Amino acid sequence: MPIIAQTEPASLIAGDTAKWLKVLPEYPASAGWVLSYELVNAAARIPFAGTAAGDDHLVNVPAATTTTWAPGAYTWRSRVALSGEVFTVGGGQMVVQPAFAAATDARSQARRTLDAIDAVIEGRASSAVAEYSIAGRSLKNIPIPELLALRDRYARMVRDEDAAAAAAAGLGNPGRIYVRFGP
Repeated sequence: MPIIAQTEPASLIAGDTAKWLKVLPEYPASAGWVLSYELVNAAARIPFAGTAAGDDHLVNVPAATTTTWAPGAYTWRSRVALSGEVFTVGGGQMVVQPAFAAATDARSQARRTLDAIDAVIEGRASSAVAEYSIAGRSLKNIPIPELLALRDRYARMVRDEDAAAAAAAGLGNPGRIYVRFGP
């Protein structure tokens, strides 16, 4: 049996069960206090509630429910209520990540741009035409040196993203500091 967290997750994946046990000694579920949550962003409002688990509050949102949640960053608040009294007991940020089954492009903007630049460079490798004109309309391609400079810039951005992700995951060498001199 998995260990149940006692704090709200910073992120969850749509289509996964969201489950945690909230301990609120001042507002015991056994006395009738009901814990509820709301996730809100510009596009959605998602309400859900906990159930009593002795004195504690068990939040258990089934996978079938979270699969309908739109991916994105949300602000959340939790409140308890009993006999007309309502108190806010928590708040924060939560990211709902898309399910792997969802047809979404999870790449960052920098990675998508780098891939697009690579595709243009690859497509142009077999063409010697820099510009052409047909029936009075002309098209001029971005010169290869400019494309390569753009590619270098976006490749650095992607490397920085990868390094940050590795550091966040506890990978890499935390004892090594990288320094770059120049523009």
